[in-house]
Amino acid sequence: MKVSILVVEDDKAIRNFISATLEVHSYNCLIAENGEQAMLMVTSNKPDIIILDLGLPDIDGVEIIKKIRLWSNCPIIVVSARSEDKDKIEALDSGADDYLTKPFSVDELLARIRVAIRKMNYDNTRKEESTEFINGELKIDYISGCVFVKDEEIHLTPIEYKLICLLAKNVGKVLTHTYILKEIWGVAYESDIPSLRVFMATLRKKIEKNCEKGRFIQTHIGVGYRLIRINN
Repeated sequence: MKVSILVVEDDKAIRNFISATLEVHSYNCLIAENGEQAMLMVTSNKPDIIILDLGLPDIDGVEIIKKIRLWSNCPIIVVSARSEDKDKIEALDSGADDYLTKPFSVDELLARIRVAIRKMNYDNTRKEESTEFINGELKIDYISGCVFVKDEEIHLTPIEYKLICLLAKNVGKVLTHTYILKEIWGVAYESDIPSLRVFMATLRKKIEKNCEKGRFIQTHIGVGYRLIRINN
């Protein structure tokens, strides 16, 4: 079965060049011209690998990486004109697997793809990616961006949603205040911890309404928080 690769690139010439190269080398190529199309293709077609430009017209590529990483471990190879170290670090820290700076050679691109394929094949115990998270009575639908408790939709703010997704991604693990601040806001200052506590308190109040106190989120005083794993 052919490896499917999604190419997310708004520049038509580069997009055609990459897609033609992939097809010549017997890869199944999917195309997206912007971030919105990319997210639709990722959720509906579930490509094996994603080649992603960061400078898209509607959504910055880094934001796309972060969204995909909420529910998928699909290898992401960034191909971008951004050559500064800070841009590479931001993309990699957000979850990209590799970073190629434009202009690049065909051989180099194909080599990076082969590395991604070897990584996929090595992890032969990897289960098919799920577009939802279920933990007891808590359910997160990543495609719709909705959270449910006892099948009742819980209305969360964007920050609260990011927090519950981060906790779900690391269910059963204690996440430190510093780690959470960096993942959600990009920086971690000790002075921001009180604000984090407020957000966590409101999140807990919403998702644990009508549930036993401490049912989902556990506070580790002075350290951080943990989403308790519940046997479904």
